[in-house]
Amino acid sequence: MQTLLRYYSFSLIFTAICFALAVWYGWASTGSVTATLGILWIVIVLSILEVSLSFDNAVVNATVLRDMDPVWQQRFLTIGILIAVFGMRIVFPIAIVAIAADLGPLEAINLSLNDPVRYEEIVSGAHISIAGFGGAFLAMVGLTFFFDSDKDVHWIGAIERSINRFSSVPAVEIGLVLLLVYGVSTQLSAEDALTFLTAALLGLLTFIAVHALGALIEQREARKKAAGEIVKSGLGGFLYLEVLDASFSFDGVIGAFALSNNMIIIALGLSVGAMFVRSMTIHLVRTGTLAQYRYLEHGAFWAIIALGVIMLVSAKYHIPETITGLLGAVLIGLSLWWSVRHNRRNPEDAEIEA
Repeated sequence: MQTLLRYYSFSLIFTAICFALAVWYGWASTGSVTATLGILWIVIVLSILEVSLSFDNAVVNATVLRDMDPVWQQRFLTIGILIAVFGMRIVFPIAIVAIAADLGPLEAINLSLNDPVRYEEIVSGAHISIAGFGGAFLAMVGLTFFFDSDKDVHWIGAIERSINRFSSVPAVEIGLVLLLVYGVSTQLSAEDALTFLTAALLGLLTFIAVHALGALIEQREARKKAAGEIVKSGLGGFLYLEVLDASFSFDGVIGAFALSNNMIIIALGLSVGAMFVRSMTIHLVRTGTLAQYRYLEHGAFWAIIALGVIMLVSAKYHIPETITGLLGAVLIGLSLWWSVRHNRRNPEDAEIEA
């Protein structure tokens, strides 16, 4: 229990502060106990929803961070989380409104505070673009994990081994994502299809650009290491994690409007979830949990693929966030249980991985 509190104490304190702010805001804006409790309840539900949708995000963060320089690990867990909390959960929705409605930042903030219904309409109207960009990026993240020729541990053996046979085919995962994107676009109107395709292509290009930058940095660091110089950069991984977190947050931000169209309430609820992602990431990295549970990564990446596909399909069909969260939780839970079962049957493997 003390070990868990060490990793989650700050998030719990942050949660208490956000809940207190929700109570203060509810009372100051309504003067009603009932309305205040209603606002607090929405913030609590949004927090739980964001945490449930973000566990796979924490697993992937930990996968990248464990191989990152400690200096850049700390930068991501401090600067990166500030970007995640304030940038993606607060600034991002306002930026969407400012761009979509051709408003200045202050006008967009004023709209979010004084005309929440119109604010929600504008953000929801940008859903097709968000679904295309975020869905394509997340689908690439998930597929790249399985189309890896060096991957020798398989959870869902029949499927993952079949996928692995094609890992030597160049850009096969890009082709699959493009096929899915095209299939969804055929179900949309001509105008929406163009918007969707453009956003999806930008998502693919962003994924390629971030990985290209990471590869260039790795090559430079390899040359420095060969020359005996100290290697400290983890910029490529940092940028990749920031874009990844942004893609994950799209779904939560849009889904939050199903519960409230008030920017302050949404920001409080989603910020709690983002802070717990940070704590879960630290927990996974510092305790070596990914090494102890060999299939946990697989479950997370399958959940990411599912989320990517759901985001793409949501450009045409509404899929409740509850289904998305439950699907991710089931996949991760099954992979964790499978890992525990494997460790019991093969204790020698568990010792090596630990």
